[in-house]
Amino acid sequence: MIGKISTLGLILLPVLAFSSDPANLPVPPNGFDSKSSSIPHGTVTASQSYQTQKYSTQKVTVYTPPGYSTSQKYPVVYLMHGIGGNEVSWIGQGSNEGDAANIMDYLLSKNLIKPFVVVMPDGNTKGASDGFAAFGDVLIGDLIPWVEKTYSVATDPDSRALAGLSMGGGQTFNFGFPHTELFHYLGPYSAAPNTQAPTATIKDVSVIKKNVKFIYMSYGSTDGLVTNGQKYHDYFDQNNVTHVWQIEANLGHEKRVWDRSFYNFAQKIFLGSATGIEIRPLAKSTRASVLFGRGASGANQILVARPDGKGVVSLDGRALPAFPEASLFDGIHIQ
Repeated sequence: MIGKISTLGLILLPVLAFSSDPANLPVPPNGFDSKSSSIPHGTVTASQSYQTQKYSTQKVTVYTPPGYSTSQKYPVVYLMHGIGGNEVSWIGQGSNEGDAANIMDYLLSKNLIKPFVVVMPDGNTKGASDGFAAFGDVLIGDLIPWVEKTYSVATDPDSRALAGLSMGGGQTFNFGFPHTELFHYLGPYSAAPNTQAPTATIKDVSVIKKNVKFIYMSYGSTDGLVTNGQKYHDYFDQNNVTHVWQIEANLGHEKRVWDRSFYNFAQKIFLGSATGIEIRPLAKSTRASVLFGRGASGANQILVARPDGKGVVSLDGRALPAFPEASLFDGIHIQ
């Protein structure tokens, strides 16, 4: 691709403008969700107590990556369980709904993700009349402040994700989309009947497009609850909202779907920018300069500029100034 580009208006179609068909991501490799003695392990601190303002103490389990140090600030995922679970379900205990710690260890050992903290709360608030609905206020008003006081985590929404399975998938829809000022990455898996309609959680679709950097929705193909997510999938298609719609073939409402979902979701978050390609027209240009390489976020990027220094494009969707930030790229400058 080395050479000259002459253009009056560069046109580059997006890789993922939105998703009308299932993503068909491949099945993860064998052993991705199993504990291995040959790789480093993060630390799992199970069933810690934290104080809430209205409901006394609640329970939470926290995973910190190998080499965790208070000398740096880590991104954080808040990972919710299903209706029959609690704070240990995502570490293969209790109702045994997922293997988040094993998956994190595997992904980190393969350098497929950057280190981040995983917070797995009991999402059924004890003492509330509707414990799952009440957890929205607990999450925002109590748990997040406790995590940010107790652990060395970043406090900006670019460093915060919300995900969950089944009932927790519904909570991800219900709490995440109304609060994109807090969560820039959302991953509902097999979302259950508590899932509110898109028009109930999304009042302004332009806010979703502006704030949310990655949306990952998944179901097993035989899961009877798939219509809950289908409503959001259709709504996003109608409004050209970038998202991943993953259907796991021949699986139902089960752990294999949730482990695969977390595996895929974890690799697409905290990359520093949104998924897809953003194009700015190169008007009044007879030749474009192209610079490509690996950006500060670690994602592969391309930058295109007019001779007057204006006009940008990025493989992962972040609009960058043309030459002032060229130092972010250690690639090749083509004229």
